[in-house]
Amino acid sequence: MPLASRIQGIIPPLATPFGPDGELDLDAFRAQVRAALACGVHGLTVASTTGEGMRLSDDEAVRVAEATVREVGGRVPVIAGVMRNTTRDAVHLGMALREVGVDGLQPTPPSSNGDIAQAFHEVIARQVGLPMVVFNVLSRRQITPQQLGRLAEIPEVVAVKQSGGDLHRLADLLLLNEGRLRVISALDDLLYPSFLLGADAAVAPILPAVPDLAVQLWDACRRGDHDAARELHRRILIVARVVYNADVLPAIKAAIELRGLRMGPPRHPSLPPPPAVRAALADALERAGLTTIA
Repeated sequence: MPLASRIQGIIPPLATPFGPDGELDLDAFRAQVRAALACGVHGLTVASTTGEGMRLSDDEAVRVAEATVREVGGRVPVIAGVMRNTTRDAVHLGMALREVGVDGLQPTPPSSNGDIAQAFHEVIARQVGLPMVVFNVLSRRQITPQQLGRLAEIPEVVAVKQSGGDLHRLADLLLLNEGRLRVISALDDLLYPSFLLGADAAVAPILPAVPDLAVQLWDACRRGDHDAARELHRRILIVARVVYNADVLPAIKAAIELRGLRMGPPRHPSLPPPPAVRAALADALERAGLTTIA
């Protein structure tokens, strides 16, 4: 089945566990994959920003992707981040990821300049040949809906992930996209309205900490149970607000760990959250009624 038709629902960007020595903890990673699958997620993203993909070597990113593909066994699509600053390096990693069987790539464009973003994705499409999700990323000036229209002409481009915390941009994208690409929301505190507007899926940093609530939110929206959806939104927001008032990636890892999965520290130079943040996360998880994942 083509990837485009499989991009729907909750697709958590998994965190990457490390041991005390800073090396990959693949056993802990596999446990996270199994827990997410038990929650009913509709896909998985690996080696992305939330997975500290910018700090993984090519070998590490490939090992993480391979472990995921094997654990998933074709049940849901696996999308791999490609966080490299040159087209050459992105192609090199993309080809290695293709060999281990990922279903698609999410390259992080080195620039939001329309011509550069176009050329970047065209070269990856031509040389790697896997379906791609365009990452309209917060840390760079946003690619406009008009520029995305050009990118949508590349056959391998099947979806766009809208970041930036701006529901207006998501609304404009949904309006101008006209069904050409699958639209993925990365708006952690706005997942509920994203789904109401018509987003096809979510790949948001908070998801690996609350995959169970997120799947329940998606299901509630699909069946039109808005009372349940609003309550699930509230519970997710309790956790998201604490995460985003801290150093986000270490806080997400700490929240996952507080829910019973081994994560270890973030990769240096990031530092583990201070005790006050861990305490706030523990309190938020309790107020959100969350215990262990799966």
